[in-house]
Amino acid sequence: MRTGDVLARIGKMAELFDDFSPLQLQTSGVYQTRKFTLIGRLQFEYAEGTWTEWIALFEGADQSLGCLSEDNGAFVFTVPFALARSVPAADKLRVGATTAIDGKSFSVASIQSVALLSAQGELPRQPLPGQSFAMVELRSADGEVISIDYSAVPTLSRGRAVLLDELKLTGLRDPSGKEEKGQQFGCPNCGAQIVVMLASSKSITCPSCNSIIDLSKGTGAALLHAIQDEPLELLIPLGATGQLQGVRWQVVGFQHRMGSEPGDDEQFGWSEYLLFNQKRGFTFLVDAEDGWSLVKPTTGAPIYKVGNQSAQYMNVTYRLQSSYSAETNYVVGEFYWQVVRGQRTANIDFANGNAVLSREQTAGEVTWSSGSKLNGTLVAAAFNLEGNKALFKRTDAHPLSSASGMNLLTIIILVIVIVILLAVLGRCSKCDPKVENCSSSSSARTSGGSFGGWSGGGGHK
Repeated sequence: MRTGDVLARIGKMAELFDDFSPLQLQTSGVYQTRKFTLIGRLQFEYAEGTWTEWIALFEGADQSLGCLSEDNGAFVFTVPFALARSVPAADKLRVGATTAIDGKSFSVASIQSVALLSAQGELPRQPLPGQSFAMVELRSADGEVISIDYSAVPTLSRGRAVLLDELKLTGLRDPSGKEEKGQQFGCPNCGAQIVVMLASSKSITCPSCNSIIDLSKGTGAALLHAIQDEPLELLIPLGATGQLQGVRWQVVGFQHRMGSEPGDDEQFGWSEYLLFNQKRGFTFLVDAEDGWSLVKPTTGAPIYKVGNQSAQYMNVTYRLQSSYSAETNYVVGEFYWQVVRGQRTANIDFANGNAVLSREQTAGEVTWSSGSKLNGTLVAAAFNLEGNKALFKRTDAHPLSSASGMNLLTIIILVIVIVILLAVLGRCSKCDPKVENCSSSSSARTSGGSFGGWSGGGGHK
């Protein structure tokens, strides 16, 4: 620690865990026309995993700083700013609530208890390893992110999501042979060799025994694992590549989830394929009962008040489709968050035509994702699986006017069926509960699953 011109040794930090980041100290780039160099690195831990923040020093006599940090498999660049009024205490904020910052509305997206694990390079203030403190993330409807650090005097930073290519980075990490070998290790359950392909992976499954392995502290740490049984067969295999919406994606992960609506004993299931593109980051291909959709976690927070029948995002209004609880029951592949079986979220789905929007909430975090529906035939063709295109068809059938093979006889039969159903429903409305069962409850769902995977979200995770 430096106080004026005096240097003092204050202790020794824990060893850095290898997060396979392409960034390193002295990497340079440009943010909003300002040149910067990465001079420091902080590694944090919270209940769902770990993440890294890079301290950026901007060129100029003022020695101003910024921060480049992980966010839902992507990155957020923030700069410090001061609030005109006093910063609210962390325990006064509630996940999902809204608050005004300088007259602008923000949603509280995450409240986490975090601790510093390790550090490297030059830091703006003395690190306090191992001491827990609150970290709060706020998000606006237009994609802005505010982070409040309560480690000492509350400090705020403000910014937006960025692509690494946009930053025009130079001096990135050049993987050596040693580092490549470091991404291979033996499964802690069965000993089979496992290769980590993605730099940002926090979890991976063993292709031999299907165990889920926690990589959040690097492959050199004591690897935690959980054994899975009853493996599922994937419709699209891991490693497959396909072009969707003009982007070439690779399937790197898969999870199956189960949901149930309040007061309904029946469960429904859906699958989520985690897709990766080097320049676009991660997105989700969702396979649900009512069709396919391609969605991505949002940096911003749509305008929504709990209990409302609609939500607004990017000036588009989405109507409520379904509210339900969700649980992950099977995973395979690599993930940018620490995934485990049994993870539970409270989900709400919205839609506007083919556009979809979803909200997932845990005790400490709210994550939004948005995207659009896809035709199953298009998905099959994208991954060169036309031979199995029948397996990709879902209940999102075409309108009668455009359905193939819809002749006059078929239409007449459909009309007769509808008339019979209306007659039955009319009779049920006059049903005597003393004589017969008059229940009219339904377990039908229109939204077909969560549009996007549960993640470690938050502005810095």
